[in-house]
Amino acid sequence: MFRKALTIAGSDSGGGAGIQADLKTFSALGVYGLSVITAVTAQNTRGVLAVDDISAEVVAKQLDAVFSDIKVDAVKIGMVSRAETIKVIAEGLKKWAVKKIVLDPVMVAETGSLLLDKEAVSVLVEYLFPLADIITPNLYEVSVLLKREINTVEEMEEAAHELYSLGSRSVLIKGGHLGKVTGNTGEDRKSYSDAKAIDIFYDGRNLKRYEAERIETRNTHGTGCTYSSAIAAYLALGLVLEEAIAKAKAYITEAIRHGLDIGHGPGPVNHFYQFWL
Repeated sequence: MFRKALTIAGSDSGGGAGIQADLKTFSALGVYGLSVITAVTAQNTRGVLAVDDISAEVVAKQLDAVFSDIKVDAVKIGMVSRAETIKVIAEGLKKWAVKKIVLDPVMVAETGSLLLDKEAVSVLVEYLFPLADIITPNLYEVSVLLKREINTVEEMEEAAHELYSLGSRSVLIKGGHLGKVTGNTGEDRKSYSDAKAIDIFYDGRNLKRYEAERIETRNTHGTGCTYSSAIAAYLALGLVLEEAIAKAKAYITEAIRHGLDIGHGPGPVNHFYQFWL
């Protein structure tokens, strides 16, 4: 029997992030992927040229089409930029009593541009955080949620406690941007993390660091999408949450290590590195 995971996210025409990254990740990890598309982007390795949101009505119809016919073992939620769509997704997840939800609160582009307006951010917190088994913000997104910059691992740990209080069952703060949020690079960044890529997990009881080698490469497009969808894939396969995070962390580290030189900007991570070596 195949395990099945659903991604609810936007489409990336460059193929490195969003729906495309999620489905590649599910396939690479042996999980059958389904999708609900929330937006279509005109996007490449250099940036986002345009975004066209799918209507909330069509998003709701996609959810019903999937859940009325197919048993879903885990769900990953990515880019949802409109408050109305967020509410529709929350209604659908409750209607179909969905379990094992990974919420990657995509709020900020790599350029630092905010992808959600203030209303959508507050609606995301109110409607989707309480349904999520885990939220996986990066440091840019943490700064939006908490209205301050996070500059050290210790501050990440403090932030994890604060984010947990917003309603999700657990939090994983991704530290890949540590040192970049305030423009620090090189030796300055190493002083923060000792050249490790450190993520902070908190579930109301346990505070845990997940560490891996920091890979110095520009080919990191789709890292956050891939990491969160890998967690969802491993949850679909039956792993407990902390084990799913550990295996997803190992997977994304190798996907970054084998990143692809595609396009003129930062290339995508290699979702199929274990097959393409």
